[in-house]
Amino acid sequence: MLIDRLRSAAVLITIAVVCLFVDARVSTQGTEGLTLIPLLLFFALGTTWDITSLLIQSGRSVWRAGCMIAVTSMSLAPAIPNIVNAVSDAANGALDPYPVDCPIGRLGWVVTMAVASLFALLIREMWTYGLPATNDSQPSADTSASILKEADPIKDDGPSHGTDSSANLDASPFSASIDRTMRAAFVSMYIGLPMSLLFATRSLGSSVSPLWGLAALLAFIATTKSADAGAYFSGKLLGRNKLIPRLSPGKTWEGAVGGVIASTLVAMACLHWLFPAMLPSGCAPSITWAFVLGPALSISGMVGDLAESMFKRDCGAKDSGNWLPGLGGVWDVTDSLIAAILPAFLCLSAAA
Repeated sequence: MLIDRLRSAAVLITIAVVCLFVDARVSTQGTEGLTLIPLLLFFALGTTWDITSLLIQSGRSVWRAGCMIAVTSMSLAPAIPNIVNAVSDAANGALDPYPVDCPIGRLGWVVTMAVASLFALLIREMWTYGLPATNDSQPSADTSASILKEADPIKDDGPSHGTDSSANLDASPFSASIDRTMRAAFVSMYIGLPMSLLFATRSLGSSVSPLWGLAALLAFIATTKSADAGAYFSGKLLGRNKLIPRLSPGKTWEGAVGGVIASTLVAMACLHWLFPAMLPSGCAPSITWAFVLGPALSISGMVGDLAESMFKRDCGAKDSGNWLPGLGGVWDVTDSLIAAILPAFLCLSAAA
């Protein structure tokens, strides 16, 4: 188990380092982050696959393909200006670059794709309303039956007192349209919107240096993930008081405090050494931002971790998937990043 964990971690880190190195070498102002798109899509679509698999395996139908398309469109939406600029550079000016005064801007494309994805999911559900499921969006009859049996406290051989229809909302294709739409919309927004902010973070500070956003992205990942390590080791050594044992019996208040301290120290190190090493003199944010970034990212990361624990517990699963042997699923890697990217983007935008 430990060997698998180390092997998966080594492969992930190697691929990430190669992508980041290439991005640092080839990025120019206005085209930052394009070489990171394959890495972004791996984590975005891998997380989508994990969550939809949990839903389907627990008897909750969802349109997986639609979620994949929606997540892809939202994740790549902030890259549209960069893609246009890259095409313009390749065409030697035959195509105009992305207009600086475009009212849609960068994040406006994210909103556009989110609204379009939502209505695409609705249209698909309307088009297939009342038809038998023909793809992986519908749980099998055996799965649905098992979920219904577990939800119904009345034994099979006992007297029939009726069954709550909410125990298995997906039993009939006519009764689950709203539920399928809500699940697909939640999965798409929960993953697509934070992933779009990841790319938007890479584009921060481009007027200062093409590497400002890359330093910000590295600082965000290091600060967030160091909270996991700090919480684990401090919880092992000092943990006494459980945080939320109903969701995650291993997490303690002492571990949470250790996570905040660890992430704050790592944020300080990134602002003191990483930013100055990658940027021109005088372009690094103040080290005082560490006292905002550290607690904000560690606490929000814990919220993301606990949210995943709630989903897995409700679906009766130990890991979110098996894409990464030893580590579990992709969602086991992205859970804290998904929750922490919003405060990170706000703080880093203010510091840029």
